[in-house]
Amino acid sequence: MISAESLRESSRLLSEARRPLLAIHVAPDGDAIGSLLSMGWALLAQGKSPTLACQDALPLRFAFLPGFEKVVQEPPPGPYDLLIVLDCSDLSRIGQVDRAIGRDIPVLNIDHHVTNTRFGTVDLVAEDAVSTTHLLYHLFRHLHQPLDERIATCLLTGLVTDTRGFRTANVTPEVLRIAVELMEAGAPLTTITRNGLDRRPLAALRLWGAGLARLQSADGIVWTTLPLSVQQTIGHDGYGDAGLANLLISAEEAHVAVVFTEQPDGDIEVGFRAVPGFDVSRIALRLGGGGHALAAGCRVPGPLEKAQRQVLALLREDLARQREQSDGGRHPQPE
Repeated sequence: MISAESLRESSRLLSEARRPLLAIHVAPDGDAIGSLLSMGWALLAQGKSPTLACQDALPLRFAFLPGFEKVVQEPPPGPYDLLIVLDCSDLSRIGQVDRAIGRDIPVLNIDHHVTNTRFGTVDLVAEDAVSTTHLLYHLFRHLHQPLDERIATCLLTGLVTDTRGFRTANVTPEVLRIAVELMEAGAPLTTITRNGLDRRPLAALRLWGAGLARLQSADGIVWTTLPLSVQQTIGHDGYGDAGLANLLISAEEAHVAVVFTEQPDGDIEVGFRAVPGFDVSRIALRLGGGGHALAAGCRVPGPLEKAQRQVLALLREDLARQREQSDGGRHPQPE
């Protein structure tokens, strides 16, 4: 999964750093937050002085994680001697945090997205990892870093949330063995699952209702739109679609689900989900985004109606191409 050389080079950068800046992507999820905090605790244990940053405020349902309150939205100007970017397919995903860097410093890129652009001085990237915390587990083992309860809790949060409770196709016996080890170190699986997967603000549920009311389906694609006016009426001030795309892909008719969320700046955030056998990372990458085969996203210019037409047209072409390239019609045809 991870090359020995990338582990060695990652270890070298970490050993040489004294004041690293750690950054995760905007609209952070459980894997990004778990990665940020677990790496922060590991560096503190090594006598470093890390700064943990995320442009956007962390969702409050993750407040149970140790170190949650240590994350800043606007890091001080430094100086820093290493930038550690976690769970980002490209450097732009950290948003305005990069303003704090101030000068050229080495970059350690730790990620598991198939669309990662390898932007680091050292790239610790493995697409077959189920989460970025999965990679960090192996890095910490390479560093002989003890997994105390705090680190274990943060690592398990990434595993649980990015696999949707160990239900994704990339979960292996090795992943489950790691989860058991982390639980034995004190990570509370029930708390992580409840907060990471089951709890969400009331405004998010109202957003789901609005999205479901606008639901459309054709050619194996299920999609909906979330205009900014609808979000404002509901009072949704969170990130993206609040997990609505994950709900839509559960439809029996869906090969791919898409949610178009209008942003205050006029751009449209597009979230893709797919069933096994289809790949939405390619279309997301083509549109300037990234992600995984079964879960990806991008931002495209508005207005909403134009973005919807253009993206759906490209998506239909891409899915038709995937069906043609499948072995003997292996892909199911749209109903």
